[in-house]
Amino acid sequence: MSGEVIVKEAMKTNLAIVKPDVSVLEAAKLMKKRKIGNVLVVEKKQPIGILTESDILKKVVAEGKNAKEIIVKDVMSTPIIVVDPYITLEEAMKTMGKCNVRRLPVIEKDELIGIITQKDISLISPVLHEISREWYDITVRDESHLKKQIFSGKCEDCGILSANLKNVEGRLLCEDCIDALKYEE
Repeated sequence: MSGEVIVKEAMKTNLAIVKPDVSVLEAAKLMKKRKIGNVLVVEKKQPIGILTESDILKKVVAEGKNAKEIIVKDVMSTPIIVVDPYITLEEAMKTMGKCNVRRLPVIEKDELIGIITQKDISLISPVLHEISREWYDITVRDESHLKKQIFSGKCEDCGILSANLKNVEGRLLCEDCIDALKYEE
C-alpha cells in the first residue's frame, strides 16, 4: 500500500439532499442553513443532478426568475460525474480538473454515500491543490478523460435512473442498453 489517502477517508457523508420537484428557494434555504454551496438532487435513491450557488445565480437570479416558482430539476446541473470511494484523492482531483467540476458525488454499489469537493482535498493536501491549478489552467475540458467517467442520472435510451451511466458515442447509457447495443452488432 502506498499510503495515499482515498476518497472514502476524506469525503463528507452528511449530505444535503433535495428532491427534483422542490423549489429553488427551498434548496437555497437548505444551503444557507447548512452553510454549503450545493445540494444533491436525488430521485429513487439515485443522484440525478446537483444544484450549486452558481446554477442559482446564472439560471435564476441573472434571468430575473422567481426562486419560489422555479423547481430544482429545471436549473440543476445534470448529468453528474460520480466517483468510486476507493480512488485516491489525486485521481479525484485529476477528474475534477480535467472535467472542469469542483464536486464529485461518491457512489458505492449504486448508492450515494458521500461527496468530495476541491475544498475537502485542498484542506487535506495543499500539494494536490497546487497540482489541480495546473489542470485547471487548461482552458478546454479534456473530452477523452470526460468520456471515460461514470455518470449518475437518467439513461438517454430507456430513461431508467442509474448511478452507472457510461458515455457511448455521445449518449449516456445504462448497462442494459449498452448490452443491447452490443447484441445488435
